[in-house]
Amino acid sequence: MGDPRGFIKYSRKNNPVRPVMQRIKDFDVMELDLDDADRREQAARCMNCGIPFCHHGIFYGGGRAVSGCPNDNLIPEWNDLVYRNRDRQAFERLTRTNYLPDMTGRVCPAPCEAACVQALNGPGITIRNNEKFIIEQAFKNGWIVDSGKPQHRTGKKIAVVGSGPAGIAAAWRLNQLGHSVTIFERDDRFGGLLMYGIPNMKLDKKIVERRFQALREVGIKLVNNTEVGKDISVAELRKAFDRIVLCTGSRKRVIWTCRVVNSAESTKPLIT
Repeated sequence: MGDPRGFIKYSRKNNPVRPVMQRIKDFDVMELDLDDADRREQAARCMNCGIPFCHHGIFYGGGRAVSGCPNDNLIPEWNDLVYRNRDRQAFERLTRTNYLPDMTGRVCPAPCEAACVQALNGPGITIRNNEKFIIEQAFKNGWIVDSGKPQHRTGKKIAVVGSGPAGIAAAWRLNQLGHSVTIFERDDRFGGLLMYGIPNMKLDKKIVERRFQALREVGIKLVNNTEVGKDISVAELRKAFDRIVLCTGSRKRVIWTCRVVNSAESTKPLIT
């Protein structure tokens, strides 16, 4: 813990937002960023408490509500690393549990902040904003593509059906493990909910496109305007790929699904 009195010394500062009279004239992102010094002070507010409720997601209300981080992000650890100016390590720690902090750092409702011990006596830590800072540092310094490249190729070919958050995360991890991955998307643009379900004021589409450019750079193939079962058959996929991962999500409700279908006799898992 870099500054054990940080939560006393520094008040919470949210990311500023653009003035209303500017925002009503366009559809641009409404949230701005703090400067680096202020962001590191915000990270110093994390108390590294004995029981960090922020990083353990507990579902309740019949699974309809959650307290804490559903991804089980190691929040106190990367908050401390941000404060210490160790951004590369913070990025590596964050992406152990979350492959898409460039998305969650912008649109997540942050139940972790409500679960923060600091919130018992004042405002919690700016966890979502800190997460966004970490991933932006990673893109700025070129760490994203380096982290996604495999050390060797296994020779296995995987088809991922759907390019929403589940498809991106599955493809990224499978590629890291050395498998050759192809994502199939039925729409004309990649991203699913990220592209078609979240407005620009929350998630600029350039951010989504930046992530898919990173997927291309690490060797993942992207095929759009291709609906499985219509433009290409399941039989064709089974013949061409060792595994098929279904990440089709849902058009009617915000539910992300991801299911692996064996297309070979082996049942050995290809993703961990």
